[in-house]
Amino acid sequence: MLKSDGSIARGWVVVEAGQIVSVRSTKPRDVEHAISTGGVILPGLIDLHGHPEYNVFAAWEPPRVYINRGRWRDSDEYDQLIKKPWATLTSGGKSVSVKTAMTRYAEVRAAVGGVTAIQGASQDYPNKTEALVRNVDLLIFGSQVARSTVDFDRLDDDGVESIRKGIFDTKTVKAHYVHLAEGQKTNQTSVNEYLKFTASPLFSEATVMIHGTALSRAHFDQLAAVGGKLVWSPQSNLRLYNETTDIGAALAAGVPVALGADWMPSGSPSLLHEMKVAWQVITQTALPVTPPDLVRMVTSGAAEIAGLADKIGTLEVGRAADLTILQKRMDDPYQNVVSAYPSWVEMVIIGGDIIYGRPDWVAELSIPADYEQVTAWGRPMLLDTRFGSPDDAGIDGPPRRLAQMRAKLIARYPAVGPIFA
Repeated sequence: MLKSDGSIARGWVVVEAGQIVSVRSTKPRDVEHAISTGGVILPGLIDLHGHPEYNVFAAWEPPRVYINRGRWRDSDEYDQLIKKPWATLTSGGKSVSVKTAMTRYAEVRAAVGGVTAIQGASQDYPNKTEALVRNVDLLIFGSQVARSTVDFDRLDDDGVESIRKGIFDTKTVKAHYVHLAEGQKTNQTSVNEYLKFTASPLFSEATVMIHGTALSRAHFDQLAAVGGKLVWSPQSNLRLYNETTDIGAALAAGVPVALGADWMPSGSPSLLHEMKVAWQVITQTALPVTPPDLVRMVTSGAAEIAGLADKIGTLEVGRAADLTILQKRMDDPYQNVVSAYPSWVEMVIIGGDIIYGRPDWVAELSIPADYEQVTAWGRPMLLDTRFGSPDDAGIDGPPRRLAQMRAKLIARYPAVGPIFA
């Protein structure tokens, strides 16, 4: 079991009313159900960079290397492979019912990969309370603590002022996720985007910069000086630009770093997959980053960056019972997490509710008949996607079952990317 201050070889987590009420090294005797998992129990993974609605697509094969984000977004190949299918799925952005299926499908993809909190969902998200998987920049634990900006140069004065007030006046915005400097290191346009942001009233300790691939140590020193943070998405960077963020320079500057899988078209199919790419970059460049450091980037460190460290990210009493349980295939639990794939995920719990799990464990802890049977990478698993879905299928809202989501999406766009592949 992984805690914020290390691991327990044989640990037990006790959950009650959606919260962690005890973390101990001995088996509890005062609980109704106690399962010895034999696996690695860790806080639910936190993916701090994504575009979930686009995760209905299959992976895109970029035909060439681009100099910055603007070049691939303006390309004919992107228009054919992403923009036109998006319009087909959303009917020009007006088909709310299909969008709810898209967002819930993306949540399922995240959950079966061990993720319990994501970033990047749009304001069209289906549920005004909590969605199936927590959204760090929308409503979470009853309030909104973050804002997101994809294109800073498209923010008008009112938009800038609204975010500024949240950061400095009302102090309700603890994290402002903003895509910046996404391009090759020789690309001055990408650097200028960052410099323009630093001259704005939004450059502050709330800044959570996504990408920063074009930046150097001096830029990261500047970010660290105001208390800013960074989210790293190496797979998407490498596929689009053949380069990724100078993560060594960012860490040396003292910038806190989290990890994000970005999106399916150019990123990784799961956060666990993204960790493999990050670890490859770390080992190839001999960075002083250990498996515990990398695990922290998707758990406690990510929660701190998100302004949610008092709620999620650690196995501590009083935290939300967001748990991921992995098969234990290695003696070192941290290396086990770094090496894990979604097929290793045994159970995912969000707020004390089992979202996804082994049938025998679900039978012990819940009512299997309430769950949908799925075949996940060759083995039977149970999935519960009812949260936030209306009982009446005629009411506009996210479909209640994965099979219904697939049917709705495939009817509109047959090339929907699979989850269990």
